Parts: sequence; C-alpha cells; structure tokens
Amino acid sequence: MEEKMGKFFESVSNFFSASDQLPWCDSDIVAGCEKEVTEVDKGSGELKNECIMRLSWALVHSRRADDVQRGIAMLEATLASTTSPLKKREKLYLLAVGYFRSGDYTRSRELVEQCLMIEPDWRQAQALKKAIEDRITKDGVIGIGIAVTAAGLIAGGIAAALARKN
Repeated sequence: MEEKMGKFFESVSNFFSASDQLPWCDSDIVAGCEKEVTEVDKGSGELKNECIMRLSWALVHSRRADDVQRGIAMLEATLASTTSPLKKREKLYLLAVGYFRSGDYTRSRELVEQCLMIEPDWRQAQALKKAIEDRITKDGVIGIGIAVTAAGLIAGGIAAALARKN
C-alpha cells in the first residue's frame, strides 16, 4: 500500500513539475559565448555565424527569461536571411525551444512543425513536439481543475447562503 501511495505522490509531483528533457545552460556558458562573439565580431564569415549560433543556443537554453527572449530576438533577426535548409532547421528548432521555455507553446509547436517539414525524421524535433503537446495537455487539465474548483466554490457559497436564509 505504501509503495502505491509513493508512486501516486511521485506521479502527481511529476505532473506539476516543469520538468522537460531539454538541457539547461548556466550564465557562465552564456558569458563565454558572448565573449567569443565579441572577439570574432571584428571579422566576418562562417566563424562569426557559428559563434552567434552557439550564443543563440546558450541563450534559449538559459534559466533566465531575459536571456531566452534575447536568444529568440537574435534568431528571428537572422532567420529570414537563412538560405541553407539545414541552418534554417536549426534556427527554427532553437526558436521553438525558446518559445517553449518562455511558455508560448502554440508558437513553439508551429516552429517545431516547420522543422519537421524540413526533416520529418529528426528525433530531437519530434521529442520537443511531444514535450510541447504534453505541456499543452497538462496546462489544459490544470485549467479545467481550476475552473471546476471555482464553480464548486461558487455553488457551495450559493448553497450555504440558501441554507442560512431558510
């Protein structure tokens, strides 16, 4: 019985936690990538683009919301000028991660679906899409629970008021 209760509480805890399989990035890595971009900023070409992509990756995987927003802005600024399907796929994926981390699951799902149009068998994008759909489902269940609780409280209040009146 204790084992079943332990599993139940663990499943409830997992349901309400914000866990996902995406890696997190700490501020030291972000700072290192920023330094790298600054050092190659004087030059141009492929090395600079690679450094900017690493910085974008670090920003959208950061725990800090302002870093995530900065990463999204950087990626969106360069997406239109991207001609390579592989690089476009990478940028779309990173944008999807950024929007996922910022809580815009609808936009994140749109972007990951664009990734999957470019490469349907990409497991990383498929895993992100599943995480997005799981989060949307979980948020819907939580929303329904809140609405039902609110309706119950209102009905209880009305019933209590009627009982006092009689």
